[in-house]
Amino acid sequence: MGFIGCLGRFFHNAKPYIGVISLQFGYAGMNIISTVSLNRGMSHYVLVVYRHAFATAAVAPFALVLERKVRPKITFKIFIEMFVLGLLGPLIDQNFYYVGLKMTSPTFSCAISNMLPAMTFVMAVLCRMEKLDLRKVRCQAKLFGTIVTVMGAMLMTFYKGSVINFFWTGHGSHVSSPPPANAALDHHNDGEFIKGSILLIIATLAWAAFFILQVITLRKYTAHLSLTAMVCFLGTLQAIVVTLAMEHRRSAWAIGWDLNLLAAAYAGIVTSGVAYYVQGLVMKTRGPVFVTAFSPLMMVIVAFMGSLILAEKIYVGGIIGAVLIVIGLYSVLWGKYKESKEKKEGGEIVEAVKGGELLPVINEDIIEAIQKKQALAINIPPMAGPNMENKLQTTNQPN
Repeated sequence: MGFIGCLGRFFHNAKPYIGVISLQFGYAGMNIISTVSLNRGMSHYVLVVYRHAFATAAVAPFALVLERKVRPKITFKIFIEMFVLGLLGPLIDQNFYYVGLKMTSPTFSCAISNMLPAMTFVMAVLCRMEKLDLRKVRCQAKLFGTIVTVMGAMLMTFYKGSVINFFWTGHGSHVSSPPPANAALDHHNDGEFIKGSILLIIATLAWAAFFILQVITLRKYTAHLSLTAMVCFLGTLQAIVVTLAMEHRRSAWAIGWDLNLLAAAYAGIVTSGVAYYVQGLVMKTRGPVFVTAFSPLMMVIVAFMGSLILAEKIYVGGIIGAVLIVIGLYSVLWGKYKESKEKKEGGEIVEAVKGGELLPVINEDIIEAIQKKQALAINIPPMAGPNMENKLQTTNQPN
C-alpha cells in the first residue's frame, strides 16, 4: 500500500512535466508533417483555417457534454478576451510565421521562434505573474535557465561543426561549416529580409502574449474545454476572413484524402485542440514560464527523430546546444520547484476566512507581513506593573 501510494504521488507530481514534454513531441510531429504539406503546394492560409476547424470539431462535443453544469457565463469582457486569444494564436502567430519564413530563411525563423521563453518570461514579470527578486536564488535560477536555454537553441540553429556518427546513421567524414547568420540575404533583398524579420518577431510576441492572456482568462472562465473550443472556433472564423482576402484561388481550398488532410487534422486535433487544453491546465498551477521553458526542447526532439527515422546527420553544435537546453531547463524547473514549495508551505501556514470557508493565501507579501506580525506578538512581554497590581487589588476588594 505504501509503494502504491508513493507511486501515485509520483505520477501526480509528474503530470505537469509529462504534459508539457508530450506537447513538444506533438509540435515536433506537426512541424514535420506541415512542412511536407506546405512544400507540396498547400496554402498556409487554408491550412490555418482547416487546422482550427478540425480542432473545434474535436473539442466542442467534449466541452458541451463534460462541462454543461460547470460552464461559467460568458460575459462581454470574457468574450473579448476569447476573441483576442483567437487573434493572437491561430491567426497572427501562425500566418505571420509562415510569411516571415518565406521572406527570410528556415534558420533565421527557427532562431527567432526560440526566443519564446525569454519573451514570455519578460511579459510574465511585467504582468506580475513572476516575481524577479535577484536577491533570491530561485529567481536567479529562473533567469539563468531562461538565458542558457535560448543560447542552446541559438547554438543548435547557427552552428553545426563536425558530423557525429551513430550506429543508426551510418559512417561518414563530412564536415560542415557553420552557416552565416545572414544567409537569407543571398536569396532575398534587404527590405524583404527586414520585413520578414519583423513579422517573425511579431509572431513570437503574439504567441507569448497568447500564453499570458490564457492564464488571465482561465482565472475567470474556469471551463478549460469550453475556452479551448471557443478560441479555436473564433480563430477559425477570423482565419476564414483573412484567407478570403489573401487567397483568391478557389483551387487552394481543395483538400482530399491525402497528406494535406492529415496535416490539417493532426495539427488541429493535437497541436491546437489538445495543446491549448493541456497547456491551460498546466499554466493554471505552474504559470506560463514553466510551459514555454520547454519549447526549445522541440529542436532536440526533431533532431533525434530526423536522425533515427530519416538517417539525418547529427552535428557537434546540435549536441552542445541540446546539453545547454537541458541545463537551462533544469535550472528553470529547479527555480519553479522552489517557488511552488515556498507557496505551498506558506499556504499551509496562513489561512484567510471568507464566506465561512477557509481559503489558502499564497501571496508572498501577505505571508511575510503576517509572519512578522506573529513574531512581534510572540516577543511582546506580558502586561505587568504597579498600576496593574493596584487595579487587580481594587477589583478583588469586597463591596
